Amino acid sequence: MTTAQQPLPSGFGAASTAEEVIKGVDLTGKVAIVTGGYSGIGLETARVLRSAGADVVVPARDLQRARAALETVPGAEVEHLDLLDPASIDAFAEKFLASGRPLHILVDSAGIMATPLTRDARGYEAQFATNHLGHFQLAARLWPALVAAGGARVVSVSSRGIRFGGVDFDDLHFEHRPYEPFVAYGQSKTANALFAVELDRRGRSQGVRAFAVHPGIIIDTGLAKHVPAEAVRASGAVDAQGRPVRDPARQLKTVAQGAATSVWCATDPRLAGLGGVYCENCDISPLVAPEEEAAWRAGAETPGVLPYAVDPEAAARLWEVSERLTA
Repeated sequence: MTTAQQPLPSGFGAASTAEEVIKGVDLTGKVAIVTGGYSGIGLETARVLRSAGADVVVPARDLQRARAALETVPGAEVEHLDLLDPASIDAFAEKFLASGRPLHILVDSAGIMATPLTRDARGYEAQFATNHLGHFQLAARLWPALVAAGGARVVSVSSRGIRFGGVDFDDLHFEHRPYEPFVAYGQSKTANALFAVELDRRGRSQGVRAFAVHPGIIIDTGLAKHVPAEAVRASGAVDAQGRPVRDPARQLKTVAQGAATSVWCATDPRLAGLGGVYCENCDISPLVAPEEEAAWRAGAETPGVLPYAVDPEAAARLWEVSERLTA
């Protein structure tokens, strides 16, 4: 069984920008938290939400770097948070809850990709710990503020990297299998998608809805710094001179286009009453049928999500495992 993945259609597309999808939306009085909101698509997401009137809080490990980047986003708040440090997550959440503010929008945009094998202080593999567990703990700790909003949305930034693999519940942290950077990345991005499925199921009765997002391939954000240059060239994401290729039809996007689906999921009124779905190109993605999977994997042009990334049973299991891992 899988969630219903049915495009609306939304009227937007792969080339739409964050500014275009938020046009006409007034977020005055709303509060948003954007992890990773001081670089790449996170920064653009924070900027556009702020421009629509939202109070925007950006958690950051490097406060100096964040404040410098957010000089272009007047009024944005910066607070300390390290997604690999459970105590840091708790401290951030406690400070926010103490402010008494509701939380209308939580965008989980921070992440790392294809890093060498690294473990946190608990021994957890760093990509899974950063991309999934840190955000899981953050949402759990901020739950009272999400419920208090009387209609909140959580946006979990996943990736077409789900194609590299599902969640290996028998060896989440590569203690027994050989470590492969992209397999670990794929596991974390599948976890991001499953997180949205189960969070939405648990939260919908309290007005908390969740969406997973594939932003596209935005090569100039720094996310791919651990990917060998030859692999980047082979992907077609850069030209012979190393310059980024822009072709939204092939998911090769600008930062403004890459942030669009996150902003659309966070704000579009047409998504009222919906959730627990994986989205891309500013619409809900179709489910990839078994007979279409080979073609889907062969190119980035065809939208879609693999069934294992939106499977409710796997999502429920991941939630329970994540509760144990984050105490």
